[in-house]
Amino acid sequence: MNVFILNTGRCGSTTFIQACRHISNYSAGHETNIHRIGAERLLYADNHIEADNRLSWMLGRLDRRYGDSAYYVHLRRDRDSTARSFARRMDFGIMKAYRDGILLGGEKDQAALDIAQDYIETLETNIALFLRDKKNRMDFRLEHAGEDFRIFWDSIRAEGDLESALLEWQTRHNASGA
Repeated sequence: MNVFILNTGRCGSTTFIQACRHISNYSAGHETNIHRIGAERLLYADNHIEADNRLSWMLGRLDRRYGDSAYYVHLRRDRDSTARSFARRMDFGIMKAYRDGILLGGEKDQAALDIAQDYIETLETNIALFLRDKKNRMDFRLEHAGEDFRIFWDSIRAEGDLESALLEWQTRHNASGA
C-alpha cells in the first residue's frame, strides 16, 4: 500500500518523512518526483510513503492512479503559523509561483500574509474535497504529532523503531527563520 502525506507545505512534512525513515516495511521520501512529468510524476514504488505539497495540485491524477488503494494523511499545522512561514518565502518557491502564476502578480496592496492565507485556504479545500470519499485516511495535526504518529503507525501496520521515529518530532527539520 502506498501512503501520501497531503499538505500545504510549511507544516512538518519533512519531519514526517524523517520519522517514517524508521519504518522498515515502507520506503519514505520527501518530494522525490518533483521534476518528473507525465505518468512518472506519480510513479512510486509499492509500500512507499511520500510527502509532497505539490500533490495537492494533482489530486485528480492521484485519484486516477491510486484511488482508494492508497492511504492518505492530511497533515496540518496551525494556519496562522503556516501562513507566517509562507509569507517569509514569498519571493521563491511555491509562494512565488502562486502569486505570480496563479494570481498573475496579484494586486499591489495585497500583503504577503494575505496571499499566504489564500494559498493555504485553496490547498486545504482541495485536499478536503479529495479526501471526502476516501476510506483509508486520517487527519494529522502537527501540534499533536506524538499522539497522531502512533495512530498513523498502527493504521499502516508499520514495523520498525517507533521510539526513534517519535524522537524525530522533537527536531524541527526544514524550519523557517523567525
